[in-house]
Amino acid sequence: MKTKNLFIGFLFFSTFLLSQSPNLLFDEGNKVYNLGDYNEAVAQYQEVLKTGLHSSELYFNLANAYYRLGNVGESIFYYEKAKQLDPKNNEITTNLKFAQNMTLDAIEVLPESIFNQVNNKILSWFTMTQWAKILICIAWIMALLFVFYLWNTNGLWKRIYFSSFWIVTLFFVSIFILTYTRNIELENELSGIVFESKINIWGEPNDRSEVLFVLHEGTKVEVLDELAQWKKIKIANGSEGWVLASSLRMLN
Repeated sequence: MKTKNLFIGFLFFSTFLLSQSPNLLFDEGNKVYNLGDYNEAVAQYQEVLKTGLHSSELYFNLANAYYRLGNVGESIFYYEKAKQLDPKNNEITTNLKFAQNMTLDAIEVLPESIFNQVNNKILSWFTMTQWAKILICIAWIMALLFVFYLWNTNGLWKRIYFSSFWIVTLFFVSIFILTYTRNIELENELSGIVFESKINIWGEPNDRSEVLFVLHEGTKVEVLDELAQWKKIKIANGSEGWVLASSLRMLN
């Protein structure tokens, strides 16, 4: 009898664990989302997040549910989280733009220099992981060209291998500098989303200073510095100021 009770308890516990598995919660969230129950979809996706699972698909679906509910800040926040994990996904970028159109702040983005435009265009061809693999392949090509140069006794081929080696080396160094610089920028970049309907941006880290401008829910900002409960932020048009940290939800 005792063994039977233990077996029944084990089955019950196993069923409970299975019912709480992230995949089942995610599938249930998708099911109720397709039925139009967006509040329940949000609840299911949030339960998945509590299990420690993070993916671009999860963030994207959660953002879509919040978008359907008209929750600007939450939808933009999770679209941005999805974009961090899958930056080349056009569907995420498109839906993010739709959500950003719901915000009250129309911020004109500062124009980039030609040099930065070219760099960004080149780097957008692949993800940082893919660029790392490409650099490894180029390094192997460099090594092979150098070996061929050393082993070959023909003067013409030695010159060809020697010239090819330095051309490939120059290409390797250029791409390495671009990707290394971008990787450092990404590691040091701190950004967040405004999560209050309206906030003042102050000239100094106190509420007795001048109000420079105001921002509304859903606006993305770059965090430059922090002091106590204040954060210094910059928006896309280059304007800077101080805001209470509690007004932002950080993306990283």
